Amino acid sequence: MLRTWGFALICAIAAAGVNAGAMAQTIPGSFDTGSVQSPILVIDFDRAFGQSALGKKLALELEEIGAEIAADNRQIEAELREEELLLTEQRKAMDPAAFRELADAFDQKVQKLRREQDTKARELGERGDSARRDFLTTAGPILNQIMRDSNAVVVLEKRSVFASVTAVDITDKVVDEVNALIETTPTDPD
Repeated sequence: MLRTWGFALICAIAAAGVNAGAMAQTIPGSFDTGSVQSPILVIDFDRAFGQSALGKKLALELEEIGAEIAADNRQIEAELREEELLLTEQRKAMDPAAFRELADAFDQKVQKLRREQDTKARELGERGDSARRDFLTTAGPILNQIMRDSNAVVVLEKRSVFASVTAVDITDKVVDEVNALIETTPTDPD
């Protein structure tokens, strides 16, 4: 019986998904009040991450690192442009073989700097992924408790849901709970 109900639910969700647009719709109604009891809950993870104090802190750190990388890129670009202009001027008075050596060395320097900056950008992306995992690690027990309190068996990402009532969206509750947890957690005295 439970398998049949589960299969029917999956078929209904899939059928609704065939006609679903890119954005989920929230249908307001009489279910919008009180404590929800639902086997299915939804969360907008990006909004939960972005609106929580922890997510804001992590995003600010990433933004600062990204700004440093961008500033480094601009400085490196300016220095390389100046070096290239100087090399172009030197070319007029140099032996072609000697110029080729300088040009090759310059090209190797450019490639090395590009690899270094690409590595920094990739590491920043990895830090962003890590920040989202850290948030999920912090929010995980909160999500589990909300699921238990709601008798839920699944939490779906809101973007993958065609339509839902507001009451099953737990995004604001997760943000509030993560913020409360962060406020009560002692910080490292770095």
